[in-house]
Amino acid sequence: MAANTYDVIVIGAGHNGLVTSTYLAKAGQKVLLVEAGEQPGGAAQTREFAKGYRVSAVAHLLHALHPKIIADLNLTQHGLQIAEKAVGTSAMLPGGARLDITADKAATQAAIAKFSSADSLAYHPRMERLVRLAGALGSFLLRTPPSPSPSSNDFQTKLALGMFALKLRMMGKKDMLELSRILTINVADLANDFFESDILKGLLGLEATLGVYLGPRSPNTVFNLLYRLASMDTKHGQGGHFLPQGGMGAVIESLVKAAKAAGVTIRTQAPVGRILIEKEQAVGVVLASGEEIRAPIVASSADPQRTLLHLVEPGNLDTEFLRRMRHLRMNGCVAKVHLALENLPDAFRNAQGRMIFAPSTNYVERAFDCAKYGRVADNPALEIVVPTLTDPSLAPNGKHVVSILSQYAPYKLRTTTADEARTQVLERTLNVLEQIAPGVKNQVTASEVLTPQDLESQFNLSGGQWHQGEVTLDQVFFLRPAASFQQYKMPLPGLWLCGAGAHPGGNVSGAAGANAAREILKDLKGRRGHAA
Repeated sequence: MAANTYDVIVIGAGHNGLVTSTYLAKAGQKVLLVEAGEQPGGAAQTREFAKGYRVSAVAHLLHALHPKIIADLNLTQHGLQIAEKAVGTSAMLPGGARLDITADKAATQAAIAKFSSADSLAYHPRMERLVRLAGALGSFLLRTPPSPSPSSNDFQTKLALGMFALKLRMMGKKDMLELSRILTINVADLANDFFESDILKGLLGLEATLGVYLGPRSPNTVFNLLYRLASMDTKHGQGGHFLPQGGMGAVIESLVKAAKAAGVTIRTQAPVGRILIEKEQAVGVVLASGEEIRAPIVASSADPQRTLLHLVEPGNLDTEFLRRMRHLRMNGCVAKVHLALENLPDAFRNAQGRMIFAPSTNYVERAFDCAKYGRVADNPALEIVVPTLTDPSLAPNGKHVVSILSQYAPYKLRTTTADEARTQVLERTLNVLEQIAPGVKNQVTASEVLTPQDLESQFNLSGGQWHQGEVTLDQVFFLRPAASFQQYKMPLPGLWLCGAGAHPGGNVSGAAGANAAREILKDLKGRRGHAA
């Protein structure tokens, strides 16, 4: 085989690209993984944003990496370290009050009772039921969605669908009815059903909308909540939120080691200019440098729009399919803020490892109102972590880094320029932080703001959407990325999707990459059988 020829070329060395490459290489394929950036990892890398200060670039909490993938790829042996104890969540309020939710049920119940005695009794039964319902959906994460054409589904796909249906049936009549009732409603209504305290309602509202262009009163937000809660079941995720030693880049490092051990060739600073197409099928890639590399299979972990609208030259795909790709909802709405702090406020030091500022449903909804009109939220809702509390090596001795998801900051701005939006995100995020940690502004020595526009330009995420497409009922399962093309194989022969734009979507889970690798290997096996 020629030096510039491989069995498979995988585009993008984010976590899904690494997972796909490793599974294929372990199965005996000669795999080349090409990455545009200077290092693997994509949005999950750890990088320096100010001299001596490092932070997880976009994703900053580990909660969804699938246990089966960890085991299959021997990631623990390749250096993956997951803390024994998950970090708790502190729902913060102006003036210093907070609600700590931890693995200690009695302590959590006592904390909630300070706000509502009724909620203290209701919290665990209701959240545990939601996690149970989410677990039923989570059982399909490592499955291939069925084709709408029954004859197109092989026995394994039909069996997977049957097992999924059985799993739902085994929930029992009450849980099935509850799932049917809540699946399409908005989280504001669910929160009103469940709780009476604003602090719990606000927390639930942000959990259900973080990363999607929806507010708490938007339909489908309960589905997004269940999607996130699926990883709270240890069968389908980590069972909690974890801050990895070394940041999310440490997770990527273990994936890189696993890939290289399997024989994957990784090339960084090798952006793909276009997918090479001959006789109406993908046969390789042409790098931006002009270098041509051939393979009968090209798997892209880039998002569907970037892959199909930019890397595939016009005229090679059906116009109706392209129309569907253009209309995918890729509305990024979250900015990432990194702060270098001289000293850490007591409010941050004493809280749990994950802090949320979303004091009520109305607060989150008003923040979304700004985004609907193309403006940065006047008062954003926040998810805050301080990675240096568990890993001091991320900053100079005695200093700290703070990593924040600031919602909402829309990709589509009406009158605000991108530079103005970046300034507004920092100012308004700091103003909110001052409400819960007075004096924090004076401790900031350096900062970085990544708006959705920056996420697009720096990480090739179309629309700045970190899930590579919103995770809503009309863009998941057999509709992701489009009906009839939900099994990772694209309408251009030889081209596959293996990133979050395919089922099951975003989060650092690796599920899309694992599923795509399985389908590619199944296709190869079928071809060999046909040839024989």
